[in-house]
Amino acid sequence: MSSGYPEDFELRIDVGRLWAGGLATAVVVGLVAEVGILVARGLLHLAVFAPIGDGLWGDANTTTYAVGAGVIALVATGLLHFLIGTTPSGTTFFGWIMGLLTVVAVVIPLKVIGTSTEIIATTVLNALIGMVITTLLINTGNGSRTRMRPQYPDPAHQPRQY
Repeated sequence: MSSGYPEDFELRIDVGRLWAGGLATAVVVGLVAEVGILVARGLLHLAVFAPIGDGLWGDANTTTYAVGAGVIALVATGLLHFLIGTTPSGTTFFGWIMGLLTVVAVVIPLKVIGTSTEIIATTVLNALIGMVITTLLINTGNGSRTRMRPQYPDPAHQPRQY
């Protein structure tokens, strides 16, 4: 007989919801990258991912950056799926991993290329993309957990032994 306490429920991952949220995150983060580049190029007049002469939209690097951000979101969804299924407090570990990877994505351009205004804009955009991926996927991971009542055999429907 079930007591109704939380111990009587199993936590399961709704994989469809998790990956739908991951796909939605990829779309959002791709749009964040595009909007960030448009703001940097259009409003701030910075040559981010293309020379100023390439106009507001830039060149193929702009689209590559946005698509790359979306792909990173999908890879992060795979990491989240693995962590939720294999570790206690998977979303906590995911948050730490993504936070540290975001710091790396912010620091590397500064260290490798320099500190021009365009590079600072790129690092700010990298930080924003990292935060968007992390927060949306943590919420997706928490929302994809479902409580299922374990299936105990019903003694009334057991085959009779003779």
